[in-house]
Amino acid sequence: MQIDLNADMGESFGMYKIGRDEEFMEFITSANIACGFHAGDPSVMKKTVMLAKKFGTQIGAHPGLPDLQGFGRREMQLTPDEVYDIIVYQTGALKAFTEAAGLKLHHVKPHGSLYGIAHKSEDIAYAVCKAVKDIDPSLYIYIMKKGVIGEIAESIGLRAVYELYSDLSYDNGGNLVITRAHDAHNPKQAAERVKKMLIEKKVTTADGTEVSIEGNSVCVHSDTPGAVNIIKAIRKILEKEGCSFTAP
Repeated sequence: MQIDLNADMGESFGMYKIGRDEEFMEFITSANIACGFHAGDPSVMKKTVMLAKKFGTQIGAHPGLPDLQGFGRREMQLTPDEVYDIIVYQTGALKAFTEAAGLKLHHVKPHGSLYGIAHKSEDIAYAVCKAVKDIDPSLYIYIMKKGVIGEIAESIGLRAVYELYSDLSYDNGGNLVITRAHDAHNPKQAAERVKKMLIEKKVTTADGTEVSIEGNSVCVHSDTPGAVNIIKAIRKILEKEGCSFTAP
């Protein structure tokens, strides 16, 4: 089984440092780089692109809502046209940095509440997918199998990569529980959960029930407490199962 390990990166801003990108990049295969609206700035974007280049990590844009103070995790009422525009604006900026480094942008993954809204609203989902396709129809879009956006992406010819989350909870409908800050997790337990999601295609929800789940890319957030130990534990347990690690 070939598994993609992705992480949200480049979320520092000016003097403020978030995440442990330098330690984390060597363990992942795809980096979702913040584009300045929820986190990141031009200098951080460039630095993170060059770090990904050093480790041979695929680069994706991670556009979010224009919400620096809330880190893009507060819902905002944007029209589909506004969502289209902020996706093109942010992804275009990161695409320019990527190409300036002699690389090609690999994917787009919406961030935070924008990600959540796009899985529930057909109009917002279509705006996100149309923006990605208009930028470059060969780009992958990183999303969950659960929700409306997967069918919309596939219907317009986008290549979808379906994600599983090692360090966020799921509700009994199989939806992500998006919080303002990430909780700490036991690395061994997080790794066992990932193994169960990939092999048994099941996850234990926040209320203790089991639901079906599907995906082949595992997201580990670099700003989760103990994130480096979590990603190491995940790689170790999946290597024992014979998995290899590569981006789509």
